Amino acid sequence: MTELTMSVAAAEFGRDMEACYATIAGLIEQAHARGSRLLVLPEACLGGYLPSLGGGTESDEARQRRLRSLPPALTLDGPELRRIAEMAGDLVITLGFCEADGDVRYNAAVTLHGDGILGSYRKVHQPLGENLCYAAGSEYQAFDTPVGRMGMQICYDKAFPEAARALALDGAQIITSLSAWPTARTATAERLEDDRWTQRFDIYDRARALENQVVWIAANQAGTFGSLRFVCSAKIVGPGGEILSSTGTEAGLATATVDVDHVLELARGGGMYNLGDRRPELYNRVVAKHGVVGQPGVPEQLAAAHA
Repeated sequence: MTELTMSVAAAEFGRDMEACYATIAGLIEQAHARGSRLLVLPEACLGGYLPSLGGGTESDEARQRRLRSLPPALTLDGPELRRIAEMAGDLVITLGFCEADGDVRYNAAVTLHGDGILGSYRKVHQPLGENLCYAAGSEYQAFDTPVGRMGMQICYDKAFPEAARALALDGAQIITSLSAWPTARTATAERLEDDRWTQRFDIYDRARALENQVVWIAANQAGTFGSLRFVCSAKIVGPGGEILSSTGTEAGLATATVDVDHVLELARGGGMYNLGDRRPELYNRVVAKHGVVGQPGVPEQLAAAHA
């Protein structure tokens, strides 16, 4: 049995890149002090997130103003991520940033350590007008690291069971979920603990861990940015859906020590192995492109194709 100590952050990040580096350096120092070999940081922690969410029509002037408000666009081989890799040393770090691919921008995440990048990901599911700023990614792929086989997803991805399941089926033992998850925009609550979107965030984290029998690590932004107030709630969840460590609704660092192979064996070896007991030949409707077959609005030809 080999135990792995891991840490996950709820922390505040804005446009000031030097302030971002300083915050990351402080979190790395805390993680090292706790004996962590893996540190998970939030979505958009290099340059901050979007100042607001929302779609609809916009004027050309509004569009240009929105594009000027984006976080700095970085490349995988650029100096910014190299700087983080140098800071990481033998610590494996997952973090979010805005990725540039030519003129196209992606909401992206990367896992790296001192030797370079171990895996990268572009956010697939886009909420509330995020598609006005970013292109969508197109795949979920697990990858090997010194701390085990991992997968990454970003924020709204956690609302889609298929996203986590794809990573689990690709062998991910640990799934990191990086977020800039805000409070509800309507029927708001004064206390973060009472906020509907805080509760939704926590439910998704526990459900995704349990249904895939993986170790789930959820980072989140803290504080405020633009019109957004973030729910914190960074946590480490075991494969039985149990919360092993959490920051609650405060900024901070949550840490847990887990024998990943052992807890996965216990979860999957007790007669309820969710991945092995699937019946995929019956699930064709789950991936029907235009909705649930048999429900209003689903084209007749699609229903026939999936009959």
